Amino acid sequence: MSRFMMFVAVFVLVACGDDDDSSPTASSSPTASSSSSIDVPSSYVFDSRFTAGESSVVYTGQVVRNLLLQDLKIFTDNLGKEGAQSVSADDMLKFYAHDDSYGMSTLTNPKDHQALESSYSAISTGKNLSGKIAADPVIGYNKTADALVREWIAIIAENSQDATKLGTKAVYTTEDGVDLSQMINKVLIGAVPYYQATGKYLYQLFDKGNAEAQEGKTYTAMEHYWDEAFGYFGAAADYNMYSDADIKASVSRDSNGDGKIDFKSEYNFAIAKGAAKRDIGATDATDFTKDIFTAFLTGRTLIVNEASQGDIAAQREIAANGMEKVIAATVVHYINDTLGDMARYGTADYSAADHNKHWAEMKGYAVGLQFNPFKLISDSQLQELHEIFGQAPKYLEVGSAAYNEEVNSYARAKRIMADAYGFSSANVANW
Repeated sequence: MSRFMMFVAVFVLVACGDDDDSSPTASSSPTASSSSSIDVPSSYVFDSRFTAGESSVVYTGQVVRNLLLQDLKIFTDNLGKEGAQSVSADDMLKFYAHDDSYGMSTLTNPKDHQALESSYSAISTGKNLSGKIAADPVIGYNKTADALVREWIAIIAENSQDATKLGTKAVYTTEDGVDLSQMINKVLIGAVPYYQATGKYLYQLFDKGNAEAQEGKTYTAMEHYWDEAFGYFGAAADYNMYSDADIKASVSRDSNGDGKIDFKSEYNFAIAKGAAKRDIGATDATDFTKDIFTAFLTGRTLIVNEASQGDIAAQREIAANGMEKVIAATVVHYINDTLGDMARYGTADYSAADHNKHWAEMKGYAVGLQFNPFKLISDSQLQELHEIFGQAPKYLEVGSAAYNEEVNSYARAKRIMADAYGFSSANVANW
């Protein structure tokens, strides 16, 4: 992503927010705004058109959910490290079905700086993952994502009672080689932030009014829905000021110079970080980071300017399709990693842990592709993809008939992705 020459100061969001817990509140009754239009800003900063001097942007509920999702992964990964202590399923469910009464602090430690807020409730109250997860059955499992996550958490908790597994990767790996730490994380990325951004907030956008502020608030319902979709994308407010390498090296930056990282505006979460990774790994140049962020900036500006539904819908499509392509490209990336692991099977360079990890990342991200009403991939293509991947990695002798069949199947999976998303042959081969 190219840098802007001028820096726009990053706003500070008030601590709450989504459709069921939203702010900022107006300091007085909303007044009619002028008819003047605004230009597209370089950072995700929008003043209220109803209350002078106040921001109209809030998505702190989304920030908490992105943190909970990330922290659950940190927690499960830590069970595989030396010195780990056994846990119960309830210990893990505190991240998934979070409640403010738990008084929990985030496990995420920004690089080089202290976090501005350490507790979830200091950012937003009443937020969890379980209440926002997609309800459709997961293709190939005939269970909801909620049921799968709870089942996987129970397996990890049971494994942690086994001293031979605790402190090793076996604590979160099933007997058939499924890395459940990765599966939980990747399925949740698709079934919560990706689903909520595309399947709720962008999808229902035009059901929301845009002429008047919500009662007691500084924004319209449409503005707020757009902001919440952006919050689930998970980009820092000044995302354009980061290069792709910046995001990969450190997902946060102290943009306002206060010595701390504000998760609400100075941190890049899963999907936003993934966009940069895929741009870096592309042989034929892509710019997912710029395409998605520009669409969110432009669409929000059009909403402020009360532009036509068609113009706003065009930016909605770019944002939704861009996020889908990031996840799809990541599936391709892990297909390639899994193929590399398979080719090393039986040699000194082979790592079963890497094989299990890469397969689970491939499969978990592929699950998420179904949770988007705007999706470019068809249901039949998704069905075929999951039939190819199966429900566990395969350990096959290199050169055997079964190995060659599996390699050919994965090549077919990559062709499906190329056909669905228009990915170049070079990118499909090398991501």
